[in-house]
Amino acid sequence: MSRVIILDSGPLGLVTNPKLSPESMDCAQWLQTHIRLGNRVIIPEIADYEVRRELLRANKTKGIARLDDLVNLIEYLPISTVAMHQAAQLWAQARQQGQPTAGDKTIDGDMILVAQALTLEVPDVVIATTNVGHLSRFIAAELWRNVASS
Repeated sequence: MSRVIILDSGPLGLVTNPKLSPESMDCAQWLQTHIRLGNRVIIPEIADYEVRRELLRANKTKGIARLDDLVNLIEYLPISTVAMHQAAQLWAQARQQGQPTAGDKTIDGDMILVAQALTLEVPDVVIATTNVGHLSRFIAAELWRNVASS
């Protein structure tokens, strides 16, 4: 059975970054390996939004083209009403427990990301990220480099 890997904006940004750094090339190779092994790699809409808005702001047309190419290559997970309701629940629970993941006035993309992953209802799902902190309280999350194939 293949692993389900949800890309957070960190690794998604690295893979689509038009400036090739050693880290972005490592991340692209990591992603290609998982795809080749048959793992289910998914771009959630919230991560696409977070990366795309910055590429647009900086007028990085090559990065936008790379993002569009990747969106057409692997699975894309649109934001659903179910996911947004789940995100609101997670956001409220985190605050009730005194452990908010973002400011009270922010939309909190992390909670939307977690909720999107939870809506898949699959047993072996992990969020590949550059910042495990908030995410790992709600779902399996690992630094992208550490996400092994199953």
